[in-house]
Amino acid sequence: MKLTIERAVLLKALGHVQAVVERRNTIPILSNVLIQASGDHARLTATDLDMEIVEEAEARVEREGQATAPAHTLYEIARKLPEGADVTLEIGGDDPRLFLSAGRSKFHLPSLPPGDFPVMPAEDLEVSFSLPAEDLARLIDKTRFAVSTEETRYYLNGIHMHPAEREGRKVLRAVATDGHRLALAEADQPGNAGDMPAVIIPRKPIGELRRLLEDLDGDVEMSVSEGKIRFQLGAAVLTSKLIDGTFPDYERVIPRGNDKILRVDRAPFAQAVDRVATISQEKSRSVKLSLSDSNLVLAVNNPESGTASEELSADYSSEDLSIGFNARYLLDVAAQIVGDEAIFEFADSASPTRVTDSGDPNAEYVLMPLRV
Repeated sequence: MKLTIERAVLLKALGHVQAVVERRNTIPILSNVLIQASGDHARLTATDLDMEIVEEAEARVEREGQATAPAHTLYEIARKLPEGADVTLEIGGDDPRLFLSAGRSKFHLPSLPPGDFPVMPAEDLEVSFSLPAEDLARLIDKTRFAVSTEETRYYLNGIHMHPAEREGRKVLRAVATDGHRLALAEADQPGNAGDMPAVIIPRKPIGELRRLLEDLDGDVEMSVSEGKIRFQLGAAVLTSKLIDGTFPDYERVIPRGNDKILRVDRAPFAQAVDRVATISQEKSRSVKLSLSDSNLVLAVNNPESGTASEELSADYSSEDLSIGFNARYLLDVAAQIVGDEAIFEFADSASPTRVTDSGDPNAEYVLMPLRV
């Protein structure tokens, strides 16, 4: 194999695929990227056995073939080469190593047999549809902060995506929860999305998908089956196994009848929470909200660090209420609100609170209170 590729093109492709590769691997071949040269392009593939990213890049191919090389090392070399350089990758003859040259820079990298590289088996992904990249990015951004990191509750370690209907409108819905908070976002249901099964997309592929979306304008082609999901994003294709589990009945925990309504300006509220939380206990980071007529007081009482309080004007006219929340959770929700106001719907100090966005009717959040 011998090919020449522009440094910027190689760097972009490696930047996309090498992120899949774990820093520590018990299987050596999984530390490598597979490079396949044919026609007028190079095809780069990386996998961790649960997820695979493939990207095609334009290249001048002198000799077709394939090779593997350490993914992170190759990426670091490409990153440090001068802008505008042409990079030649070559393997063959008696030297089993991959030879890389760019100008006066030359590297010999260890290479493992391409035949050992695991390829994710192709399977029939029954449902395919396209949706705007900005819609998919929004569904991810609005929900992924609530994904659980608790491995024992593996079925919460991803975003639950499924077709749904709200007030006669067909939507594609994304939901995430860690048992303490819940985030839900919707987008108009595209094409055949109504036929897709309900799936749980794992946390790691979600992160990689969001990175790929940053470089994409236009539509994403999604293909789904019971066990796998594939995203075609321009020259890149991300394929991932799905979480084999049942997502809980989240509708049951979304309160619809809470009658105590607080409207508060989002930015001053988030800043006040951040300030008073400075002295909260690191473990619970609890902040107490005390509501009375047109008034909101945020308070923290930490026996070791002292106390803090801040008063805000707010639109509230129900009976007085005191309720506590994790400060980090309040800030995470506030960060997703695009409108000027955050709208809190309370029942009492021990029941779930629903939060909505004055600027986005297609997103909502649920927070479980803390004892304070």
